[in-house]
Amino acid sequence: MINEVYDVIVVGAGHAGCEAAAAAANLGSKTLLITMNMQTIGQMSCNPAMGGIAKGQIVREIDAMGGYSGIIADKSAIQFKMLNLSKGPAMWSPRTQNDRMMFSEEWRIALENTPNLDFFQDMVKSLIIENNQACGVTTSLGIQIKAKSVVLTNGTFLNGLIHVGDKQIGGGRMGEPRAFGITEQLVSLGFEAGRMKTGTPPRVDGRSLDYSKMEEQKGDENPQKFSYTDTPKLTKQLSCHIVYTNEQVHDILREGFDRSPMFNGTIQSIGPRYCPSIEDKINRFAERTRHQLFVEPEGWRTVEIYVNGFSSSLPEDIQLKAMKYIPGFENVKVFRPGYAIEYDYFPPTQLNHTLETKLIENLYFAGQINGTTGYEEAAGQGLMAGINAHNKVHGKEEFILNRDEAYIGVLIDDLITKGTEEPYRMFTSRAEYRLLLRQDNADIRLTEKAYQLGLADEKRLINVQEKIKKSNELEAFLRDTSLKPGIINPILETIDSSPVDQAFRAAQILTRPNMTLQVLENIDFIKDISATFEEEVKEQAEINIKYKGYIEKEKENVAKLNRLETIKIPEEFDYMVINSLSSEAKQKLNKVKPKTIAQAGRISGVSPADINVLLIYLGR
Repeated sequence: MINEVYDVIVVGAGHAGCEAAAAAANLGSKTLLITMNMQTIGQMSCNPAMGGIAKGQIVREIDAMGGYSGIIADKSAIQFKMLNLSKGPAMWSPRTQNDRMMFSEEWRIALENTPNLDFFQDMVKSLIIENNQACGVTTSLGIQIKAKSVVLTNGTFLNGLIHVGDKQIGGGRMGEPRAFGITEQLVSLGFEAGRMKTGTPPRVDGRSLDYSKMEEQKGDENPQKFSYTDTPKLTKQLSCHIVYTNEQVHDILREGFDRSPMFNGTIQSIGPRYCPSIEDKINRFAERTRHQLFVEPEGWRTVEIYVNGFSSSLPEDIQLKAMKYIPGFENVKVFRPGYAIEYDYFPPTQLNHTLETKLIENLYFAGQINGTTGYEEAAGQGLMAGINAHNKVHGKEEFILNRDEAYIGVLIDDLITKGTEEPYRMFTSRAEYRLLLRQDNADIRLTEKAYQLGLADEKRLINVQEKIKKSNELEAFLRDTSLKPGIINPILETIDSSPVDQAFRAAQILTRPNMTLQVLENIDFIKDISATFEEEVKEQAEINIKYKGYIEKEKENVAKLNRLETIKIPEEFDYMVINSLSSEAKQKLNKVKPKTIAQAGRISGVSPADINVLLIYLGR
């Protein structure tokens, strides 16, 4: 039926699969995207939102690299919020609430308009492996499709098992079948596999809720957007609401603990630490009398509501009974109960930094198959797997983002070097250079790389170069402009800042606590000059001035670390013969097989003393 030999086959059309297929096809590879259901391409399986703390930075990075997630999020947004504005700029994180159906539709439209990309609907049951290389796939219909590389992005579908109380349903998502055959084949080839768990909350009828008993959460007054392209800005927004559980709710939920698969031993696998189920919350934090819930609309034209924070695998009758005691939920009608799902994953220490497997050449893993959780983490991996699959089959160099270049680099390095035994979620605290990896400068960090790859056009590169130029101009103006006491003291008084008795540069004044460029614009001539610059340019200049010392310190630390990144470790290096290494270090190093001394130093259980031993053996 399909006689063509593809450059890249992508298995699965979730967030990882969509980005992988788009990247490979846009780079020029003849690409096939295989999914079990063409109607659920780019489906938001859990909450209808993109971004958030650290995740928003990843979406901006994907966009700067020529990916689609930011564009799709903007086109389907129903609300935008910049989180953590009360903290420093390294913590600012964009987030959109999205129209679930529109998000999936926009993904399909974008992919169908991508050259070099074909589609096929079927389940992939096995890989075609020849001479230890991935050469294609076999579907459940028995169709063999040949390819030069394969990217697996199976999400929660590999032997997926859904739990609602004591009921179990085979499926990768409620109402959709699970995938089988791939895990068994990979294990027979020598791969290590494991099981993980995630969950989702009930969906309810918004018409049955009383919002007057809840706290309204509006979007930002001046909403921004994810993409650096000309996607539309929001002109109207839908509100979310906040409500809290109470002791009565908790008591009812406890009634079902004996029927809970989490507590009766039915579920053995580990769920996401930072997104626990409601029963896990009231069990682990028994001293708390309430837990916060976010009541999130699913779209512009639907009454369906997502009850964020009430993820559960308790019996459906217990879920409904407990919800009726939440303020505003007294008359709630449930569209679908919450459920937990167990699925297969493969510990990511079995991968190279390109996301190619170490055991089978030209086979790549991306997304939840690697033990991550979250749309954004999956999409970032998919983008990198798609790029590297294309590069490999066309004889080009591998493409890797370092930890100081992108959150995507931190994510992949953490997975490859440290592995994960629980669903991995990105946080700003995981990035040691987070002040360099801000959401506002993702285009400055990555657009030129995307242009060199062929994922960003010249117009985008010129736009970034212009942004840098304008930012430098505004910085120079503020550093060169002198403000006399008579001009600046009335402004300082408005923010309770100490007056000055001599002239100071505007840039020096800007570094004071509570001082912002917006406050300085109360001085007419500064306001006139500032008005000639776009908001993102002003933001960039202000951050560079206020945090100059911290940014330079981080760059110095990066330079020190990069010296260790240049010290390569031969692939065939035998750690077991080095008696001076600790037993744990030998075991971990032999398993991960780090490419550089710097990577070796990030492996859990490898001490500084072990690194010194390695340096001696490498003649350094």
